[in-house]
Amino acid sequence: MTASAHPTIQSVIARYAGDATRLMDILIDIQEALGCLTHETTAAIAKELKVPQVTVEQTVSFYHFFAREPRGAFVVYLNNSVVAQFHGGEEVATAFEAAAGCRFGEVSADGVVGLFHTACIGMSDQEPAALINGQVFPSLTPDKARALVAGMRAGRTLEDLKGRDYGDGQNAHPLVRALVHNHIRRRGLTVFADYHPGEALAKVTGLSSGEVIAEIKLASVRGRGGAGFPTGMKWEFARRAAGETKYIFCNADEGEPGTFKDRVILTERPQMVFEGMAMAAYAVGAQQGILYVRNEYHYLRDYLEDVLAEMRAQHLLGEAICGVAGFTFDISIQYGAGAYVCGEESALIESAEGKRGEPRDRPPFPVEKGYLQKPTVVNNVETLCSAVQVMLKGPHWYNRLGTEQSKGTKVLCVSGDCERPGIYEVEWGFSVNDILALAGATAVQAVQVGGPSGACIGPEEFERVLAYEDLATGGSFIVIGPQRDLLKDVVLNFTRFFRAESCGSCVPCRALTGMAQVVLERIIDGKGTAEDVERLPSWQAIMRYNRCGLGQTALNPITSTINNFRSLYDGRLARGNPRFVPSFDLAAAVQDYEAAVGAGKD
Repeated sequence: MTASAHPTIQSVIARYAGDATRLMDILIDIQEALGCLTHETTAAIAKELKVPQVTVEQTVSFYHFFAREPRGAFVVYLNNSVVAQFHGGEEVATAFEAAAGCRFGEVSADGVVGLFHTACIGMSDQEPAALINGQVFPSLTPDKARALVAGMRAGRTLEDLKGRDYGDGQNAHPLVRALVHNHIRRRGLTVFADYHPGEALAKVTGLSSGEVIAEIKLASVRGRGGAGFPTGMKWEFARRAAGETKYIFCNADEGEPGTFKDRVILTERPQMVFEGMAMAAYAVGAQQGILYVRNEYHYLRDYLEDVLAEMRAQHLLGEAICGVAGFTFDISIQYGAGAYVCGEESALIESAEGKRGEPRDRPPFPVEKGYLQKPTVVNNVETLCSAVQVMLKGPHWYNRLGTEQSKGTKVLCVSGDCERPGIYEVEWGFSVNDILALAGATAVQAVQVGGPSGACIGPEEFERVLAYEDLATGGSFIVIGPQRDLLKDVVLNFTRFFRAESCGSCVPCRALTGMAQVVLERIIDGKGTAEDVERLPSWQAIMRYNRCGLGQTALNPITSTINNFRSLYDGRLARGNPRFVPSFDLAAAVQDYEAAVGAGKD
């Protein structure tokens, strides 16, 4: 292919009207058609879009799922996160390698199978799991891995490999046909309560925009993505922001290991999410919304597009919503391409504009200058669902749920060493012990609350409650049994995750995530010193200078466990001189030389 564009490139770019801000969609579609994005391909894309090639190259190079070379007829992305490893991830990986005849990071000699590791894919309740050509294969075993590779080599299609044993609920929908299960263990009073699309919008359109915002503020709805910013205040800032063009974003880029609530909500409650976006649009005066979804949920694409089409037909989206002249609002879906940092709202906006997902300096905040430099509201999937129920049942009903500073319910994703992993919607104020009892976790060494960026706590803290005034969480709740090596199996895995997912923009995050991994590995290997353990928490102050939440919390897995499980670190330190351990191994360093010259022989 020359720099004159391939017909596929031309047709894809034409589909997006040559709009360079749709670069993410263009790259995803072209890679799906051609298999990879070579430098020659990016040159052709740049020429068609009339932008410098470096503009295309910087985006391609940033995202995990963009490939420079063909990755095989069947591309296997096996999750290697903590929970997957708990349940036999290594054994499954070994089986894939033996069957495919290649190692992870390689493509088999016959070009049929490509094996690659990836971080959490939102399936922690059914691990080990893999994405194969974009479809989810959960609850894998070594036998299943061998059978899958055999089927690939026998010429079976992806649908043949999946079979017909689809999951529950809308996972079995004709436009989804996923093997995924929802595992909704407890339905609460907000997200998974009874719901009829359109009722909230009908009520909202009978009020002024200011009255809608007042209701949300009165209910003290706070963001469910982890930060807990007051939703009504955010909407009010956007409504008052200068300019006629405004946007509503729904952040469905949950990439925190152990989190999968947004996947279940998008599967079972997409209408509620979209209705919440339309309500926000009415409140702030926006006409366009974007649902930003992580690439791992791309298998929901046709289903979500169908839901949007149905809502347009019902006059819940589009022009004259609910028969109100002038109320025009529609939603498009933007997929990511594998970057945890895009869960941060400004990085998400950068990605939606077709750029690298690097967080912006703030201020200005998105409600002032967000998407395309226009005022933009970014709300979490669960937050929008909460807002819908507030408008249906009233702020006083909502305020009766939860605690003084944490109103309503919280959807938790429980996984790890427990009998009943899955989704639990509970009122804020539940204790950790309450959750463990619900999930059937009897022997527990620790619980990771809020994902790797949260806190790892021991049994002496299990009476603490989930609330912004105590243990705030975006939803991840990983149970760690006594059989796990907490430092090696959990903390090291999380540390490697943060190092890999750092965008590298801020020096503290770029440097200290790597340095922390090296020091932690030294401690785990029994070569660490007491000074190493004391040094690691001191770096936390430096990390606060990073401009996004990922960078500011990237050392939390280490500092949290040093604070709460210090004895595990002290027990790994080198014996003898606790202050000095030589890290240079002379014998190992000259081993190759000795072999080459035959050292020791006469």
